[in-house]
Amino acid sequence: MTVVPSSRAERHALCDLFLSVGPDAPTLCEGWRTADLAAHLVVRERQPLAGPGLVLGGVAAALTARITARAKAAHTYEDLVARVRRGPPPWTAPFDRVINTVEYFVHHEDVRRGGGDRTPRPESGSGVLADDLWDALRRGAKLMTRPLGAAGLDLVRPDGEVLHARAGAPLLTVRGDPGELVLLLSGRGAAAGVEPEGTPEALDALRAASFGL
Repeated sequence: MTVVPSSRAERHALCDLFLSVGPDAPTLCEGWRTADLAAHLVVRERQPLAGPGLVLGGVAAALTARITARAKAAHTYEDLVARVRRGPPPWTAPFDRVINTVEYFVHHEDVRRGGGDRTPRPESGSGVLADDLWDALRRGAKLMTRPLGAAGLDLVRPDGEVLHARAGAPLLTVRGDPGELVLLLSGRGAAAGVEPEGTPEALDALRAASFGL
Protein backbone atom coordinates (compact mmCIF):
# COMPACT_ATOMS: atom_id res chain seq x y z
CA MET A 1 0.00 0.00 0.00
CA THR A 2 1.33 3.41 -0.96
CA VAL A 3 1.74 5.77 1.98
CA VAL A 4 0.98 9.40 1.17
CA PRO A 5 3.72 11.68 2.57
CA SER A 6 2.53 13.69 5.55
CA SER A 7 3.40 16.97 3.88
CA ARG A 8 1.10 16.16 0.96
CA ALA A 9 -1.69 14.74 3.12
CA GLU A 10 -1.72 17.83 5.35
CA ARG A 11 -1.64 20.13 2.33
CA HIS A 12 -4.70 18.50 0.78
CA ALA A 13 -6.55 18.28 4.10
CA LEU A 14 -5.93 21.98 4.66
CA CYS A 15 -7.18 22.83 1.17
CA ASP A 16 -10.35 20.80 1.76
CA LEU A 17 -10.87 22.67 5.02
CA PHE A 18 -10.19 26.02 3.34
CA LEU A 19 -13.01 25.35 0.88
CA SER A 20 -15.30 24.06 3.60
CA VAL A 21 -15.01 27.11 5.87
CA GLY A 22 -14.65 29.83 3.23
CA PRO A 23 -12.36 32.88 2.98
CA ASP A 24 -13.42 34.72 6.14
CA ALA A 25 -13.05 32.01 8.76
CA PRO A 26 -10.89 32.74 11.82
CA THR A 27 -7.44 31.20 12.27
CA LEU A 28 -4.96 31.00 15.13
CA CYS A 29 -2.71 33.42 13.20
CA GLU A 30 -3.41 36.78 14.81
CA GLY A 31 -5.12 39.15 12.39
CA TRP A 32 -5.43 36.56 9.62
CA ARG A 33 -8.55 35.05 8.14
CA THR A 34 -8.40 31.98 5.92
CA ALA A 35 -7.95 34.08 2.75
CA ASP A 36 -4.88 35.72 4.29
CA LEU A 37 -3.42 32.34 5.20
CA ALA A 38 -4.05 30.92 1.71
CA ALA A 39 -2.32 33.95 0.15
CA HIS A 40 0.61 33.53 2.55
CA LEU A 41 1.09 29.91 1.49
CA VAL A 42 1.04 30.78 -2.21
CA VAL A 43 3.58 33.58 -1.72
CA ARG A 44 5.79 31.48 0.54
CA GLU A 45 6.20 28.82 -2.14
CA ARG A 46 6.14 30.83 -5.35
CA GLN A 47 7.55 34.29 -4.63
CA PRO A 48 11.27 34.06 -3.78
CA LEU A 49 11.45 37.78 -3.03
CA ALA A 50 9.09 37.23 -0.14
CA GLY A 51 11.37 34.68 1.54
CA PRO A 52 13.52 36.99 3.71
CA GLY A 53 10.45 38.71 5.10
CA LEU A 54 9.13 35.43 6.47
CA VAL A 55 12.02 35.24 8.95
CA LEU A 56 13.18 38.85 9.26
CA GLY A 57 11.44 41.99 10.41
CA GLY A 58 11.67 45.54 9.20
CA VAL A 59 11.82 46.35 5.50
CA ALA A 60 11.91 42.68 4.44
CA ALA A 61 8.72 41.86 6.36
CA ALA A 62 6.99 44.95 4.95
CA LEU A 63 7.87 43.84 1.42
CA THR A 64 6.51 40.35 2.09
CA ALA A 65 3.29 41.86 3.45
CA ARG A 66 2.85 43.92 0.27
CA ILE A 67 3.52 40.90 -1.97
CA THR A 68 1.00 38.85 0.01
CA ALA A 69 -1.63 41.59 -0.16
CA ARG A 70 -1.18 41.82 -3.93
CA ALA A 71 -1.56 38.04 -4.30
CA LYS A 72 -4.73 38.10 -2.24
CA ALA A 73 -6.16 40.94 -4.35
CA ALA A 74 -5.15 39.41 -7.68
CA HIS A 75 -6.74 35.99 -7.21
CA THR A 76 -10.04 34.63 -6.03
CA TYR A 77 -9.99 32.62 -2.84
CA GLU A 78 -10.74 29.45 -4.81
CA ASP A 79 -7.78 30.14 -7.10
CA LEU A 80 -5.45 30.68 -4.13
CA VAL A 81 -6.57 27.37 -2.64
CA ALA A 82 -6.09 25.62 -5.99
CA ARG A 83 -2.54 27.01 -6.20
CA VAL A 84 -1.78 25.71 -2.71
CA ARG A 85 -3.23 22.30 -3.58
CA ARG A 86 -1.08 22.12 -6.71
CA GLY A 87 1.94 21.37 -4.56
CA PRO A 88 5.42 22.82 -4.24
CA PRO A 89 7.22 24.25 -7.27
CA PRO A 90 9.91 22.12 -8.93
CA TRP A 91 12.77 23.85 -7.16
CA THR A 92 11.52 22.88 -3.68
CA ALA A 93 9.59 19.67 -4.47
CA PRO A 94 12.54 17.36 -3.59
CA PHE A 95 12.55 18.86 -0.09
CA ASP A 96 8.80 18.83 0.44
CA ARG A 97 8.80 16.52 3.47
CA VAL A 98 11.51 18.48 5.27
CA ILE A 99 10.24 22.01 4.67
CA ASN A 100 6.48 21.50 4.51
CA THR A 101 5.36 18.81 6.97
CA VAL A 102 5.40 21.13 9.98
CA GLU A 103 4.24 24.14 7.95
CA TYR A 104 1.11 22.44 6.65
CA PHE A 105 0.31 20.57 9.84
CA VAL A 106 0.48 23.79 11.86
CA HIS A 107 -1.57 25.81 9.37
CA HIS A 108 -4.13 22.99 9.10
CA GLU A 109 -4.51 23.27 12.87
CA ASP A 110 -4.58 27.08 12.65
CA VAL A 111 -7.77 26.81 10.63
CA ARG A 112 -9.29 23.85 12.46
CA ARG A 113 -8.63 25.24 15.93
CA GLY A 114 -9.34 28.80 14.87
CA GLY A 115 -12.90 27.61 14.40
CA GLY A 116 -13.04 26.47 18.01
CA ASP A 117 -12.14 22.76 17.79
CA ARG A 118 -9.17 22.41 20.15
CA THR A 119 -9.19 18.59 20.33
CA PRO A 120 -5.99 16.90 19.12
CA ARG A 121 -6.27 14.77 16.00
CA PRO A 122 -5.45 11.11 16.75
CA GLU A 123 -3.09 10.84 13.78
CA SER A 124 -0.83 13.55 15.22
CA GLY A 125 -0.26 11.39 18.29
CA SER A 126 0.67 8.10 16.62
CA GLY A 127 1.36 6.78 13.14
CA VAL A 128 3.19 8.25 10.14
CA LEU A 129 2.27 11.88 10.76
CA ALA A 130 3.27 11.70 14.42
CA ASP A 131 6.62 10.12 13.55
CA ASP A 132 7.28 12.74 10.86
CA LEU A 133 6.50 15.54 13.31
CA TRP A 134 8.75 13.95 15.93
CA ASP A 135 11.55 13.75 13.35
CA ALA A 136 10.98 17.43 12.59
CA LEU A 137 11.32 18.22 16.28
CA ARG A 138 14.59 16.29 16.40
CA ARG A 139 15.96 18.32 13.48
CA GLY A 140 14.66 21.69 14.56
CA ALA A 141 14.53 21.61 18.35
CA LYS A 142 17.67 23.66 18.91
CA LEU A 143 16.42 26.49 16.71
CA MET A 144 12.78 26.29 17.78
CA THR A 145 13.65 26.46 21.50
CA ARG A 146 16.01 29.44 21.39
CA PRO A 147 13.38 31.66 23.07
CA LEU A 148 13.88 29.62 26.26
CA GLY A 149 17.29 31.21 26.71
CA ALA A 150 19.31 29.40 29.38
CA ALA A 151 16.50 27.03 30.36
CA GLY A 152 16.64 23.40 29.30
CA LEU A 153 13.80 21.43 27.74
CA ASP A 154 12.94 17.74 27.46
CA LEU A 155 10.02 16.73 25.23
CA VAL A 156 8.24 13.45 26.02
CA ARG A 157 5.78 11.74 23.69
CA PRO A 158 3.07 9.37 24.99
CA ASP A 159 5.11 6.21 24.38
CA GLY A 160 7.76 7.55 26.77
CA GLU A 161 10.41 8.47 24.18
CA VAL A 162 12.32 11.54 25.30
CA LEU A 163 13.85 14.22 23.11
CA HIS A 164 16.45 16.31 24.90
CA ALA A 165 15.53 19.41 22.96
CA ARG A 166 17.69 21.90 24.82
CA ALA A 167 20.38 21.64 27.47
CA GLY A 168 20.29 24.14 30.29
CA ALA A 169 18.90 25.04 33.67
CA PRO A 170 16.32 25.15 35.03
CA LEU A 171 15.11 22.04 33.21
CA LEU A 172 11.56 21.96 31.91
CA THR A 173 9.77 18.78 30.82
CA VAL A 174 6.79 18.97 28.47
CA ARG A 175 4.67 15.92 27.71
CA GLY A 176 2.30 15.59 24.79
CA ASP A 177 1.57 14.12 21.39
CA PRO A 178 4.17 15.11 18.78
CA GLY A 179 1.59 17.32 17.06
CA GLU A 180 0.79 19.17 20.28
CA LEU A 181 4.49 19.69 21.00
CA VAL A 182 4.97 21.09 17.50
CA LEU A 183 2.10 23.51 18.08
CA LEU A 184 3.66 24.66 21.35
CA LEU A 185 7.04 25.36 19.75
CA SER A 186 5.34 27.04 16.79
CA GLY A 187 3.79 29.67 19.04
CA ARG A 188 0.37 28.04 19.50
CA GLY A 189 0.81 27.15 23.16
CA ALA A 190 -2.62 28.43 24.16
CA ALA A 191 -4.23 25.92 21.80
CA ALA A 192 -1.82 23.01 22.40
CA GLY A 193 -2.68 20.06 24.63
CA VAL A 194 0.60 19.69 26.51
CA GLU A 195 1.60 19.02 30.11
CA PRO A 196 4.57 21.09 31.32
CA GLU A 197 6.46 20.03 34.44
CA GLY A 198 9.26 21.76 36.30
CA THR A 199 10.26 24.18 38.97
CA PRO A 200 8.47 27.53 39.21
CA GLU A 201 11.49 29.09 37.48
CA ALA A 202 11.27 26.59 34.61
CA LEU A 203 7.55 27.17 34.15
CA ASP A 204 8.12 30.94 34.22
CA ALA A 205 10.70 30.51 31.42
CA LEU A 206 8.12 28.63 29.35
CA ARG A 207 5.46 31.29 29.88
CA ALA A 208 7.91 34.03 28.94
CA ALA A 209 9.20 32.31 25.79
CA SER A 210 7.94 33.77 22.52
CA PHE A 211 7.93 30.76 20.23
CA GLY A 212 6.97 31.11 16.61
CA LEU A 213 6.92 29.39 13.22
